[in-house]
Amino acid sequence: MERKLILASLFVSSLLYANETTKLDEITVSANKMEENIKDVPQSISVISEEDIEQKGIKTIRDVVKEIPNMYNQNTIGSNTSFRGLNTSQFTHSNPVVIYVDGVPYYDKFDYNPSLADVEQIEVLRGPQGTLYGKDAIGAVINIVTKVPKNEWSGSIGAEYGNDNTFNTKLNTSGAIIDNKLFAGINGSFDHSDGWIENHYPNMNKHANKYNDRKASGFLLYKPTDNLSTKLTITNNYEKNYGVNGMVVDNPNTSLNSLKRKDAENVSFEMPTSEKTKLNSQAFNLSYETEKVKFNSTTTHKKVKVDGDYDVDNMSGNSFDGLKQWNVTDFETTTQEFKLSSKNQNIKWVTGLYLDKEDREQGPYGYESDYYGSVYQANYKSSAKSKTQAVFGQVIIPIIEKVDLTLGGRYQRIKKEVDADVKRIWGGNPIGELSYKDEKTWNYFLPKAALTYKINDNLTTYVSISKGYLPGGLNYTPSNATTNLSKENTFEPQKSINYEIGAKYIGDNFALNSAIFRMDIKDVHAYYVDNIGNFFVDNAKKGHSQGIEVDGTYFLTDNWSIFGSLGLIQAKYDDFDNGKRKFNGERIQETPKYTANLGVSYLTNSGIYGRMDLYAQGSNNFFNSSYNSGEGKIIKTDGGITANAKIGYKFKYWDIYGYIKNITNEDYVTSFMERDGNAWIGFNEPRKFGIGAIYKF
Repeated sequence: MERKLILASLFVSSLLYANETTKLDEITVSANKMEENIKDVPQSISVISEEDIEQKGIKTIRDVVKEIPNMYNQNTIGSNTSFRGLNTSQFTHSNPVVIYVDGVPYYDKFDYNPSLADVEQIEVLRGPQGTLYGKDAIGAVINIVTKVPKNEWSGSIGAEYGNDNTFNTKLNTSGAIIDNKLFAGINGSFDHSDGWIENHYPNMNKHANKYNDRKASGFLLYKPTDNLSTKLTITNNYEKNYGVNGMVVDNPNTSLNSLKRKDAENVSFEMPTSEKTKLNSQAFNLSYETEKVKFNSTTTHKKVKVDGDYDVDNMSGNSFDGLKQWNVTDFETTTQEFKLSSKNQNIKWVTGLYLDKEDREQGPYGYESDYYGSVYQANYKSSAKSKTQAVFGQVIIPIIEKVDLTLGGRYQRIKKEVDADVKRIWGGNPIGELSYKDEKTWNYFLPKAALTYKINDNLTTYVSISKGYLPGGLNYTPSNATTNLSKENTFEPQKSINYEIGAKYIGDNFALNSAIFRMDIKDVHAYYVDNIGNFFVDNAKKGHSQGIEVDGTYFLTDNWSIFGSLGLIQAKYDDFDNGKRKFNGERIQETPKYTANLGVSYLTNSGIYGRMDLYAQGSNNFFNSSYNSGEGKIIKTDGGITANAKIGYKFKYWDIYGYIKNITNEDYVTSFMERDGNAWIGFNEPRKFGIGAIYKF
């Protein structure tokens, strides 16, 4: 199947060089925190337009991830995103792919689902972005740009309804209160589904994996002069998820490829399971520009509350009946960035200062288990603080005709503190209490260098080298009270050096983006559970990933277009010993061998339109901590191919359509976790179909 996908991708690439009948608009991005043509940016960038978002039914970050070569999301409660062999750091909760919405960062796994209801463009910047975007952007950045309001009020209202009682509604509108001076806008959405898993346990909610997701946001934009603008944005989001999109088996060594999604459609467990996430945030942007220089200030404040209760094994009729897990987490984050950048200058530059502070209260957090016939309970409470100070800068210098040199760097200081208490009870009797208090500071410099060669007006090539960084941390589920940065209770930052060679072609009727990369990784964050149920993040000394990425669009006519993308990757541990065995030469988990997209669309301003999209994912690997043996192993799962289709009709201000996702009802494993001798297994979404309508005004 892999050979067929490669041939299909090469076929799409060859189509990109066919006849020229239409002309693509110039693609402008803000990858380097300044507006510039995508051809001038020395890195891999995927751009998803407003039309793509609407026509492909992109509603969440998970939908965005599926569009990007070598990017992967587990489809679980919370959000674990992986890219190029880099995974979510569990005890820092940081994803290696950071989201920015108009300069506001989203990096935490519990704060990783911003609204896409009012988006102009999504730019996915592939490769380490720490030089300009900060400490967590070791893999990539998803940069979301919202629409700029105009004097005339405009907006849209949309609704969808599908199987499993799935419905989505959205509203956005913006315009001027005072022409050219004061603007306002609101947007909101609500998503619900009963889910595809039914719980048959008496007196329990039968919809075992239903969800509700409500988002609301509003802004005021004030432009007292042509040079000065301020914007205040207030956001309130609420999510409630029930259960996981999968099943639990009582043998962690079960062959994952022998399990099918239909095996998870009917379950029986006795403890209520849900996770609520509430978010309130405020962001203030200030911009002042002259003919040559632009100043920006972005201030954000967020409060997030997570409240979760879970059945301990999602099964019944065994010794775990009546036992549960729980998680209460509150965190508050404040960030401040000052940025100064060039305008209308031959030498492009940007420099700035970044500060952030996070206070996290976790607890009660813990679980119950059956241990030799009696109930074992572990409960953790912790306070964690983090502070970051950073200074950054980047300059693009034309050194000779058609050749630009990019130099950048970021120096940052990160300090973390933790104060944790642990209580353990077995058979109703305390068996151990401990307190752990520690702090650590990391200082690091993130350099970047690149050369860009513009072969002609359409074709640009580049070569780059950059460092990536994901902060270390202190385990908030300590196994002992040892301080002085003991190995059991602390883990070091994950560091990488990324080498990339790429080319971009933007012609009159097609665009092609290709890259070859190599990443050498040190102190890889590895998350596992030991043989008595304790959770840890450890460091694998060395690893690497290397591969290729290609994506492109070709406009056959004014109405017909073809899109294709392919990511191939090899990601392995070079030096990883968990104390029981070595994993040298084995694949890094949660990194599919390949991802690929292929789509064709027929779009019109009025009348009938339609599209068909294929998504393919190669074999994947997960870490089985092997509760029984204590050694651990990497297990392999097969991938799959899914197909989506949409057909609609546009007239006047209306768009009426029908859709079907995962037409063949293909299923494959998307997540795996082992604990207490049980294996938690997640699957991709089953076939979904429905109808929808959008009214634009």
